[in-house]
Amino acid sequence: MSVVIVTDRNFDQTIDQPKPVLVDFWAPWCGPCRMLAPILEELAQELGDRVTIAKLNVDENPYTASRYGVMSVPTLKLFRGSIELGTTVGYKPKELLKSWVESYL
Repeated sequence: MSVVIVTDRNFDQTIDQPKPVLVDFWAPWCGPCRMLAPILEELAQELGDRVTIAKLNVDENPYTASRYGVMSVPTLKLFRGSIELGTTVGYKPKELLKSWVESYL
């Protein structure tokens, strides 16, 4: 599977799923966000049957970022059925991020 792009308009619909959804709150000017992007693509391929990986550009979608208290990017939030399960902030190496996600599966 590939990474899903979400916006303020479709965010609630995207996270209201029985399968967990990992949302990357990011910005194009953020270096760590750009470093994290290929890792998220890899995780989408590896974990796509168990988790949906989504990205929300905070510059273009400030409502959702504000609603969830995102103050720094990258911020990753894991949801299941619209319920926030966990949050991590900042760049994480692939294995650490994968382990964090799998701890909620």
